[in-house]
Amino acid sequence: MVGFGTEKDLGGQSALVTGGSRGLGLLIAARLAVRGCQVTIAARDAAELERAAQWIERHTGVPASTQVCDVREEAAVAKAVRRVATDQNGLDLVVANAGVIQVAPVDALDADAFQDAMSTIFDGAVHVSMAALPHLRESSAGGRLALIGSVGALLAVPHLLPYSCAKAAVGVLGEGLRSELDGTGVSVTTVHPGLMRTGSHLQAEFGGQSSREFAWFSGLAGAPVVSMDAERAAEKVVRALERRRTRVVLTPAAHAAGLAHGVAPTVVTRLSGVANRFLPDADGTAGGGGRIRQGHALNDVPRGGWPEKIRKLGSALNDRAARRYNQMTPGPPTSAT
Repeated sequence: MVGFGTEKDLGGQSALVTGGSRGLGLLIAARLAVRGCQVTIAARDAAELERAAQWIERHTGVPASTQVCDVREEAAVAKAVRRVATDQNGLDLVVANAGVIQVAPVDALDADAFQDAMSTIFDGAVHVSMAALPHLRESSAGGRLALIGSVGALLAVPHLLPYSCAKAAVGVLGEGLRSELDGTGVSVTTVHPGLMRTGSHLQAEFGGQSSREFAWFSGLAGAPVVSMDAERAAEKVVRALERRRTRVVLTPAAHAAGLAHGVAPTVVTRLSGVANRFLPDADGTAGGGGRIRQGHALNDVPRGGWPEKIRKLGSALNDRAARRYNQMTPGPPTSAT
């Protein structure tokens, strides 16, 4: 594991990280802890949160508090934020990271899949931001808010359409809040990561030919060169918060994709269409009639042929990340049935 360092620029500040029980959120919370923050992690599953808090203390020597909270529920978020602010004598820094990944062709989805993604990713970011802002305005250190977007916010990614739509909305939210809070002492940082080795393929939800979708997604998300080490990503997020950056794009591939889409959106869209032809089709699940399955349910499914070869080629690093970053126990499903 990469050393966490000893920076103290954020020392003594109260921090809340939603989606902080595993993966990128867990690592961001750990980075904040070693910088001297009083860290609270929030997620839906109490047992997963407890394991995450133990992980943080074991790897950093710093205890972390927990809050069970479903970011889709506005009242629950408001209650959790108030409790953190009360327990920590204020709230200085918030990272809205909770999310869900659904991988399937659009022909295998229905409107509910889009609503599920929007509820967790976008509504969740709105609920957290609106509940936290009054406390961040009162921070003597000057409040900091980070919204975790995605390269999927910069261009639509085939077979990740609900996710891309929701992350695009988060990107606009971040830009708008940054503008409207200018001069208030509260900074807003929007982060758009590319592919990262967080082990999230086991928690993601797959439709259509789910085993084949799992194979290409887990392989690509863990492939060297195109994907980023999650610990490096977490460090870059925290540094951006420290420096009150407006916008951060992680991974060279995400930078290139965002730039290309900005300069030549039609060309990029057509290239995405070409890439889509190589991905699995809906295979009789048109209209959302197929079963949505979590990655954990697919990890040990015998595949054979090209799906197995792709997965073995690219997913070794991502599987290791899953073991490291509290991803090995299935979390509560968002849209899986």
